[in-house]
Formats: sequence, structure tokens, C-alpha cells
Amino acid sequence: MDELTQALSTTFAVSREPNSTSAPHPRLAQYKSKFSVLEQTERRKRFLDLQKLKRLDYVNHCRRLADGDWTEADSEEEEAEEKKNEQQPQNDAEDEGMEIEQRKKLPKYYANQLMLSEWLVDVPADLNTEWVLVVCPVGKRSLVVASKGSTAAYTKSGYCVNRFPSLLPGGNRHNSSMGKDYTILDCIYNEVNRTYYILDVMCWRGHPVYDCPTDFRFYWLQSKVQEVEGLSEIAKRNPFRFVSLNSADCSTESIQLALAQDYPFSVDGLLFYHRQTHYTPGTTPLVGWLRPYMVADILGIEVPQVPLTIKPDYASHQLQQIRMHKKTSSEVRPADQQGRYELEHLSTPETEKEDPVSNHREAHMES
Repeated sequence: MDELTQALSTTFAVSREPNSTSAPHPRLAQYKSKFSVLEQTERRKRFLDLQKLKRLDYVNHCRRLADGDWTEADSEEEEAEEKKNEQQPQNDAEDEGMEIEQRKKLPKYYANQLMLSEWLVDVPADLNTEWVLVVCPVGKRSLVVASKGSTAAYTKSGYCVNRFPSLLPGGNRHNSSMGKDYTILDCIYNEVNRTYYILDVMCWRGHPVYDCPTDFRFYWLQSKVQEVEGLSEIAKRNPFRFVSLNSADCSTESIQLALAQDYPFSVDGLLFYHRQTHYTPGTTPLVGWLRPYMVADILGIEVPQVPLTIKPDYASHQLQQIRMHKKTSSEVRPADQQGRYELEHLSTPETEKEDPVSNHREAHMES
């Protein structure tokens, strides 16, 4: 039976991303992959080098997200597809045309816009100095776009699941300034608390900060949120709370303190951000993810004996939860076009722990 279980555990795949949070933590799964991957430390260096070379037009990108006007993007894509079809046989071109038409029906423009995490596997040597952590609540990752007098919440796959007024700049008709103000946020939505916990900011009042380092984005976020009176309270013009999450350094003392604190929400886990990373949509090794009970084993530090650090029953049976192969990766890969790089929640919600296999596959937050 053990041999059968092991054989099955190595034949299912739910993600091709190395160290994807859609599968159990590789170092805690007691599983040796048949495939090698580019070391996480090396990929971090490559991502940092790559972002220095990128010169993207974030102003226009933010405008498109805010206005929903993707005419230019459609034209560029159609030209690329036409060139591709000209090089294919007629039958293949017809099949490709059907696939293109099908893809156009999907909410592709708002998909893959969030920066998502990997499991923190290789502990950075500079963790104490070059990384910050954020304690995250249980909830669903949401792309929040406030523009033209309305606020929209999108899933990671790009579906608009809610539209409402808010006190975010551009979020209701009283503060939209004729459409000139718009705000784009990375949030975790907690339905129980009717709260959008703001994890990161990409644009505030029309000013994009995609290409700013983590420290600046977090500072900018905290200062701007404090300027908006009533944002954290439920009201007619603000039916959902917006609360920014705090960050802390990654010293041993700070991590221990973070685990020992009481929070006004159910804690899902800890995100670790490299201080120099820009906001890059897709999965990145520059954002790491750990469940609280993993901190002692992965980081090798003593943790306080509190409910957050108690290992759940399924933690010792992760071999049976493996649903992926680690694929060889020699290049920096973009986000999966189908949005299959992370689960709907950051990890397993408290209410669904009885079935860990299905929870890891269906629950969740993207990193």
C-alpha cells in the first residue's frame, strides 16, 4: 500500500511552477523529486537582474486596467496572431482561430495581474537584512480597481466578482475627479469581516508604483491609506472595510513577535518580500510563503508555543498530498496564461482542514 501511495503521489500534477504554493512545501513533504529545478537562490538573482532591464509603460498599463480600454492591446495581439496563422497550414489555422475566439471570451485582461509567491524553500542568507514579512489573514486574493466612480474586485483569474462604491481615490462618484483618479490594489478579501486587507499597492490616485522597491511601496501604502478618513469603516459610500497590513523586518525577534501576537483575523501564513523586488505580476521567488507551523523547521529558529505554531494533523502526512512534479527550469517564466499558478486562498483555510488533499487543490490568496 505504501508503494502504491508513493507511485500515485508522483504521477499527478497541478502546477508546473517550481515551489508552487498549490502543492505542499517540498522540504516538509518527505519527497524526492525525479526532476531537478534551478535553485531558488539562483532564480532570485536572475529575477532581480531581469527587473533592472525591464522598461515597461506602467502608466498606460494602469490606465487600461482603470478604464477597461484594451483596444491597442487587441490590435497588437490580432497582428501577432495573423502572422502566426500565415505560417500554419489551413486546417491548423482554422483550429487556431477557434481557440483564439474562445480565449477572447475569457476575462484575459484582468487575469494574472497579481504578484504571487512561492514556498520559501531556500532560506536567503540575507533574510535578516534584505527581507520583510507580512502576516496574512485567511481570505481570497483580489485585484481591486477603483476608477470612474466605482470599485471593482477581480479574482486572480480575472473575473469581476463584485462592484461597489468605496472611499478609495476614484472609487465612488463623489471622489472620482472626472475619471482622472484611479487606484489599483492587491488585497486579501475576508468575507466574515467584510474587509479587504491591502497587501500591496500598484497605483494610487493615478501614480503607478510597479517599478518601485518593496520598502517604498509599503511606506507609500501606509501613508496614503492614513490620509483617507473612514476607509477602514463600513458606511454607505464604503460598504467594505479597507485595512492595510503591516510589515516587519525578518530578524529572529521580529518573527517570534509576529507569531506571538493576537490578530483581529484568522492568520493564514507569512509572506516574505525581498526589499528590492518590484511589483511583478506572476509567480516570483522574490516573495516567499510559509504557514506559521513551518517557521521552526524551515528557518531553523525557536518559535513561541502558541496556537499558530502547532502543527496540524495532516502536516506529518504530506507525502500523500503531493500532486506535482518539479520540472526542470532554466529560464525565468511568465505567469501561466490560464491563471493556474496559485490557489484561490493563500493556503488552507481554517474551516476546511478536515480534507487536506482537496483543500490544497481547491482552497485560496500568489505569494
